Order: sequence, then structure tokens, then C-alpha cells
Amino acid sequence: MAEAEFETHVADRLAELPGVRAVSLGGSRAQGAHRTDSDWDFAIYYRGRFEPQHLRDVGWPGEVSELGAWGGGVFNGGAWLRIDDRPVDVHYRDLDVVEHVLDEARAGRFEWQPLMFHLAGIPSYLVLAELAINRVLHGELPRPEFPQPLREAAPEVWWQQASLTLTYARANHAPHGRLAETAGAIAQAACQSAHAVLAARGEWVTNEKRLLARAGLREVDQLIAGLAPESLVAAVDQAQAHLEAAVTAAR
Repeated sequence: MAEAEFETHVADRLAELPGVRAVSLGGSRAQGAHRTDSDWDFAIYYRGRFEPQHLRDVGWPGEVSELGAWGGGVFNGGAWLRIDDRPVDVHYRDLDVVEHVLDEARAGRFEWQPLMFHLAGIPSYLVLAELAINRVLHGELPRPEFPQPLREAAPEVWWQQASLTLTYARANHAPHGRLAETAGAIAQAACQSAHAVLAARGEWVTNEKRLLARAGLREVDQLIAGLAPESLVAAVDQAQAHLEAAVTAAR
């Protein structure tokens, strides 16, 4: 199938699943930044209860998770499938949860949640970023702007996490030459700081793949590459100064 035909085929079938109210296409394909080998990221928005077994019954090869299997937060599960010999991800999105997150974000509130493959974890408003960026293929979904109260509140939350991460590393890892732990803390703090920078700008984030580059924090690569057991304290101090300056400038 051609790409347009494939997109329509998958979206139509997903839209037929019981409880599904809308289907969107996300990731690089929604933004026109995909490669020929990029996967396809679909999200299904359901109201009430969604039964993953209905997706399994379609017969597409792959793995279909239960609700909550990917952490139980806003990123509450999905599927990795192979359709027409193409890699396809399907994400479950509970409309009641999405609407609650939107109300909270408009009041300047969000939750931090751990998620595999994300050094900094994710903000609950990630699901709003998807609404703002993804392309709706079936149904109707809101397309929120970045709320001003969230833009004012989120940077401080993210910077506090980054600062505490570095403070702990400086006191408990760097003085003892623990290079791996110190490097990990600097990397995590850089991603947390990048969230702060982009939130201050009112820019949505859906993943960490280009997070540091977008925030202008790619220089942290050189800092980590030059780490040595005898200079870890100085490296943490340098990271603290560099990241704090970037976050302050973005506010």
C-alpha cells in the first residue's frame, strides 16, 4: 500500500474498535520529519473503558499491552505492531484523563511521571503536546495552546528537580570518583533543564529525542565526554552553572 492508503487503512480500523472516539497520527510522520524507515505512531482516544483484546482480535502481529502496563500514568499502554510489513505503535489515550490534564495545565499544575526510555521522566502535559502536534484522522480532538499559567509554573518545577539532582551528585558521587553515577546525574539534570527551557518558551515536548538540541543544551555532551574521576566535583559545578544560566535566560 502507498503511504496515504496505509494511513487511512490503519486509522479506519482503529476507529472501529469499541469505545474509540478519535484516532490521531503522531511522531515524525505527523510533523513531516520522518524518514522512509520511520515507524507509524497512532493514538486511539477512548471514553470510559477500552478493552485491549479488541485490538488483539484485529489480528495484526505484534504485542498489545493491557491498560496501565506502560507505567499506569498518562502514558497508560499501547501496542507494537507490524502491519503491511511496517512498524506501527499504537498508544492508548483516556479522554477523561486528557481532559483532566488540560484543566490542570490551564491552572498551572502538572504531574511528573517516570517512563521507560526517558531520562527526565515525563510531564503529564505530554498528552496535551500530542493534541497540539498530532494530526487527527478520525473524530474531533482539542488542539490546545501552551497555557500561560503552565508556562509560568513549570520551569521552576523542572529546574528544582535538575538542581537537586546535581546537588546530590556533588555531595554523594563526585567526591568519591563515581564517574558513571555522576555522568548519569548530569545527563538527567540536562534533560530536566531542557524541559524547563522549553516550558518557559511555551513549546510542547512529546519525547526526549531532540530535547537537548531544541533547548540549546547540546554542549553538555562535551562536558560528559571529558569527565575524569579526579575532576567530577568541578564538572558538576560547571554543569550547574551552565544549566542554570540557560534556564534563567529562557524565563
